[in-house]
Amino acid sequence: MMCGASSATQPATAEIQAIADQVKAQLEEKENKKFSLFKAVEFKSQVVAGRNFFIKVQVDDEEFVHLRVFESLPHENKPPALASYQTNKARHDELSYF
Repeated sequence: MMCGASSATQPATAEIQAIADQVKAQLEEKENKKFSLFKAVEFKSQVVAGRNFFIKVQVDDEEFVHLRVFESLPHENKPPALASYQTNKARHDELSYF
């Protein structure tokens, strides 16, 4: 993958679910609500000075959120951070940079 370019959309993996789970509390705090369903469905990644993950997460039967999660370089030893998010998304909404 080229630095700066995002990958093609791929089905979510256990690693991506784990990253989404690590930022769930950050999203719940920003939205002031709890999500009983929080299932990563698909993702894209982008190499920067670390990695950005764009993750589509199912939070209700027909409701999804798009997360942009920043993972710093390993030597920085920081947890993934919720950089941005979009709510009120549908299953068919394309993941894109935001």
